[in-house]
Amino acid sequence: MLGSRLLPLVLAAAALSAEAAGLAGLALWLGLLMVPAAAAAAFVAVSDVLEGRPALLRAVTSGFALALVVLASAARENVATGSAVSPVATWALVFALLAYATPFVVWVVHPVHVSQKARSRRRLRRAEVDELLSRAA
Repeated sequence: MLGSRLLPLVLAAAALSAEAAGLAGLALWLGLLMVPAAAAAAFVAVSDVLEGRPALLRAVTSGFALALVVLASAARENVATGSAVSPVATWALVFALLAYATPFVVWVVHPVHVSQKARSRRRLRRAEVDELLSRAA
């Protein structure tokens, strides 16, 4: 669960919503919870790339989002009590959300590639099936 790709996205959206609702304390705690979740997602994505899986875009965007989440948490933590949240924290969360959404957008926009082998497949005629079965017997 901690290596989930959706957990940091949900936590970032919740922290941004809490900040917009004026719940600075909740936004701070959600931001602090988001750091290990974002780190786990980034580590899983990088390990997938190292294993040879096609996850380079996810690894890059997860690493970038991790840096933005750490920046947002640090900016939010260093704000004096009772003062307004730094715009750096808000923009870092917005860009982290965009970074987490980028692989999904690319997946939706990217056309599906159908190989030649799959296209050239045809159904066997009944006589061909009978011939193959007689050879096998």
